[in-house]
Amino acid sequence: MSKHVAVVTGANRGIGLAIVRELCKAKFPGDVILTARNEKLGNEAVETLKLEGFEVAYRHLDICDQGSAIELSNFLRKTYGGLDVFINNAGFAFKVDASEPFGEQAEETMRTNFWGTLWVCRALFPLLRPNARVVNVSSFVSKKALDACSPHLQAKFRDTELSEEDLCLLMGEFVNAAKQGNHQAQGWPDSAYGTTKIGVTVLSRIQAHILTKTRPDDGILLNACCPGWVRTDMTSDNGPKSPEEGAQTPTYLALLPEGAKEPHGQLVWDKTVQEW
Repeated sequence: MSKHVAVVTGANRGIGLAIVRELCKAKFPGDVILTARNEKLGNEAVETLKLEGFEVAYRHLDICDQGSAIELSNFLRKTYGGLDVFINNAGFAFKVDASEPFGEQAEETMRTNFWGTLWVCRALFPLLRPNARVVNVSSFVSKKALDACSPHLQAKFRDTELSEEDLCLLMGEFVNAAKQGNHQAQGWPDSAYGTTKIGVTVLSRIQAHILTKTRPDDGILLNACCPGWVRTDMTSDNGPKSPEEGAQTPTYLALLPEGAKEPHGQLVWDKTVQEW
């Protein structure tokens, strides 16, 4: 049997690095691969973990570059023949005092948080082995942003029959409205980050539904999660949680035991399923 492997995106610092560390502490039964778009920072993170006694490997991945995701997929297929744990942690947020126009912020944040997550999923999902675990790191802000949407949009995002294609169209509509400056008039929240995380949460629900339908006997579990408000560079080191505390829920979902049936297709926060 091929060796097991876990992949964590955006893992050279913050929550991603803490997730890699927690997987190692839990003695994940296989190789743990730390990915980052910056090779220097990625290798430095690996060296830091090695000094702590953890053996991990670095692979380059820029989730906004579809070619990069395909290269990683080819490497995993050739080296491991599959994928057992996949944690989509990479994300981006503008600072509160960012001076860029809202439309520009919406487009760039969407490119990373939604489209990047979608692209890397499309590249790596064919490698998922039976009993694989997938965790898409979303945010409690997605629920707050959903509550700020118009009733019409809320109904769409809660529709269990919403397709991936329809979701992509909705994310595009938000960016276009943001560029035109009338997103709130069209029922969207005034949060680029929050709206992209709506996309991640709903995408996770759709992906889980598809896996259940296409691979019903394989025991794959996929969930979105909120690590909480964590002290990282993205939050300007604000927040009550440390990166290690923020890594607890993603790691819990990544290590759900074989034979577990749930959670699946849920938004999980503090190891608890949240109402969507």
